[in-house]
Amino acid sequence: MKQPAGIFYDWTGAPVERLPDRIQTSASAFILDGQGRVLLHLRRDNHHWALPGGRQDVGESITQTCIREVWEETGLHVRVKRLIGVYTDPAQFLVASYPGGELVQICNLCFECEIIGGQIAVSSESIDIGFYPPHALPQPVLLAHKIRIQDALAHAPQPFVR
Repeated sequence: MKQPAGIFYDWTGAPVERLPDRIQTSASAFILDGQGRVLLHLRRDNHHWALPGGRQDVGESITQTCIREVWEETGLHVRVKRLIGVYTDPAQFLVASYPGGELVQICNLCFECEIIGGQIAVSSESIDIGFYPPHALPQPVLLAHKIRIQDALAHAPQPFVR
């Protein structure tokens, strides 16, 4: 049974007044540098800090999505190490509000990745990018991404399903 519109909040914490238009599969990447700092980029579309990631394209696996999105958004080549979690509950800030008014319910798989090459660079989707200590993240961070970061740092033996 669908929950009535108006009880969800989007990824920035803004109230959502209707049900999303569609569901979209995506991948995100939790990446640490050698000092234990988390890679985040400041998104151009909503001016919130976020893990690298984005929507899955037709014809690619979800791990290919993760690798491609990291490359496009950061200039880094990565290897997927482990699945951190599967995030589908729209009540946990998994509704994206895009410019133009489209609302999308996100089905995200978050992976821990390691850097294997490339050079960090701001993309057309970002305003800024950098590594930050988990206890001192820049603000504001997308709320769903805060959950993923906490889950990644928990080092649970099994992936989270939220």
